[in-house]
Amino acid sequence: MSELTYWQKIAAHAQAEHRPFFSLAPMEAVTNAIFRRVVARAAAPDVFFTEFTNAISVTHPKAKFTVQGRLYVAPEEAHMPVVQLWGNQPEAFEAAAANVKERGYEAIDLNMGCPDATVIKNHGGSDLIRNPEDAAAVIAAAKTAGLPVSVKTRLGYSRVDEWHDWLQFLLEQDIPLLTVHLRTKKEMSRVGAHYELIDDIVALRDQVAPHTLLQINGDIENYQDGCALAAAHPGVDGIMIGRGIFTSPFAFEKTPQDHDVKELLGLLNYQLDLYDDFSERFDTQRFASLKRFFKIYVRSQPHAAELRNAMMETRTTDQVRELLRESPLTK
Repeated sequence: MSELTYWQKIAAHAQAEHRPFFSLAPMEAVTNAIFRRVVARAAAPDVFFTEFTNAISVTHPKAKFTVQGRLYVAPEEAHMPVVQLWGNQPEAFEAAAANVKERGYEAIDLNMGCPDATVIKNHGGSDLIRNPEDAAAVIAAAKTAGLPVSVKTRLGYSRVDEWHDWLQFLLEQDIPLLTVHLRTKKEMSRVGAHYELIDDIVALRDQVAPHTLLQINGDIENYQDGCALAAAHPGVDGIMIGRGIFTSPFAFEKTPQDHDVKELLGLLNYQLDLYDDFSERFDTQRFASLKRFFKIYVRSQPHAAELRNAMMETRTTDQVRELLRESPLTK
């Protein structure tokens, strides 16, 4: 497979429908094989990503079982997700890239934007913005497996005006896709995404690496918002939705529809079933991590707050199911 083939196919399919391509952002303890299937049942994007995974752990003997769970792709998934890796050691990326290729992954994405303090302390994520030599080295190392290697990053580390030099540097690394979260590491998500820079970023891409696809991330809640943003900024190829999926599991729905409580709670029950199966397979899931999803399904309905508060006190999926059976929402 040539380096551009994977993303060219994704982009060409969307372009045939006169729209940008859409992806669900890689999110820790969110975009595993469980939730990817839930979103796919509701309304699938063009591309899924895995949770971000430390490149060292992919081939580390002591991390093998945990990584098996993080990189597990269920037979029911229609397409392989893109695997996202983080770190700063080229040799780890070279080994990880070969490993994920053997697992059947078709593309690799490198996390150069995570603002988490632990990740930065370990010289990954946004720390690579401050260490471009390391960024270039891990890109080159990841490419050795022959898979397309893309990058997801932020505008800068401390200042918005870092964006030009940093993004130009990445574009010079000959990557098929660059995803830009339109904030700095310092800004986290405390400010609005800097949409005012999109046209300048497109122009930079066109000048430095016109073959590189550009995907935008930040404050995009659904398919309609993404299409409108791409239409307002010609040259944007893709749209990545992150926190918008917590507003609605139907964020990628092309034609908005009204979804009743029965349908929403049906998705929740589906996620509970998948969670139980996944936990039996890998014993890596912690029930507390499941609670972050409850607000997706139980939000604005009558008695929603009461039910959601009760669900937050549960300790097992069976207790959640019992609450759902007894709730007025299901009557």
